[in-house]
Amino acid sequence: MSTETIQDLFEHGLEDIYHAEHELLDALEDLEEHTEDDEIAQAFAEHRQETEDQIDRLEQVFEEFGAPPEKEECEGIEGLISEYEGFLETDPDQNVLDYHNMAAAEKTEHYEIAAYGNLIPLAGQLGLDDAADMLEDNLREEQDALEKLKELTESYDMESIPSQ
Repeated sequence: MSTETIQDLFEHGLEDIYHAEHELLDALEDLEEHTEDDEIAQAFAEHRQETEDQIDRLEQVFEEFGAPPEKEECEGIEGLISEYEGFLETDPDQNVLDYHNMAAAEKTEHYEIAAYGNLIPLAGQLGLDDAADMLEDNLREEQDALEKLKELTESYDMESIPSQ
């Protein structure tokens, strides 16, 4: 696909975040499974449900845009997932892993926030006001998830992590 117009740019970004959200659905399940801290694991479970809702909204955005929902490989999210899988292979201490899981999730939230933040003005420019509103809803949920993760990270018992 040639990307020459705002419409092309919007479609490219929409397909990218659609793929990312699907990949993160599975990744959030993995994060939950690999986390022993109940509060952190619960945060991943809750955000997984939000992610399912976000995918539904993205499908509605595609409908308003007049295109079928399609995925374009999101290399950024694929890279973050690959990085996480590599870390798991090091067989980290469980407390280290719990902390790392929060950090890994924060990275993905920043990525998603940037993606939605870039799509919203494009939707507006294309006159897709309902789509822009749905993308804004997804953006707010990602921002809320990031804030919750930051709070969990800041309150994490660092004494539980070996210093050497």
